[in-house]
Amino acid sequence: MTSTPQPPSSPVRRILVTATLAVAALGLAGCGAMKAQNPSGSLKPVNAVAMAPDARVMLAGADVVAYFTEGRHRQGSPGFRSEYEGVVFHFASAEHKTLFDAEPARYLPQFGGYCTNGIVYAIPWGGDADSWLMIDGQLYIFGGQASKEAFELDVPGNLALAEKYWNEEVRGRNSFIQRAQRLVFKVPHYQTGEQLAKAVAEARARNP
Repeated sequence: MTSTPQPPSSPVRRILVTATLAVAALGLAGCGAMKAQNPSGSLKPVNAVAMAPDARVMLAGADVVAYFTEGRHRQGSPGFRSEYEGVVFHFASAEHKTLFDAEPARYLPQFGGYCTNGIVYAIPWGGDADSWLMIDGQLYIFGGQASKEAFELDVPGNLALAEKYWNEEVRGRNSFIQRAQRLVFKVPHYQTGEQLAKAVAEARARNP
């Protein structure tokens, strides 16, 4: 009598899928996005892009100091440039560059500049420089207005989740591997974009 092969158990399946994702991600090591998002320093992973001649520029060159000093998103210039932990930052003025150089950690966007609402689900993905919040003197970037509104449904709760997953899973890990793994093995509280949009609409209806 021939036995029917059984699918691998859940832990084994997780290991197999994770290994497959790791191999696939490493196979893309020459990809510009892979290199830009994964510096060797303490900022790994980071929401950076290649902008010649630099391999990785934070937030596509947005001036991170302007959020603090001017309360707005402002694009920086390669003419005012600093490098910190393998990542290049652009500034709109020499004054902003000087402020950053004196205290770089003070001006860093949280969670590597990725969409904060994505980090709530342990997914380092997206992050638009013109979609942001300041919370307790720290800068948080979002992947657009919809992501920001979803996060604002429960700021304390979502922030606690983002900090948990950033510290326990995301920080120091390859962004592509982490993203792929958590898109397959979703966190228990995961919600789709449609579910979040519905929750936002319902909240608006309750509080017009």
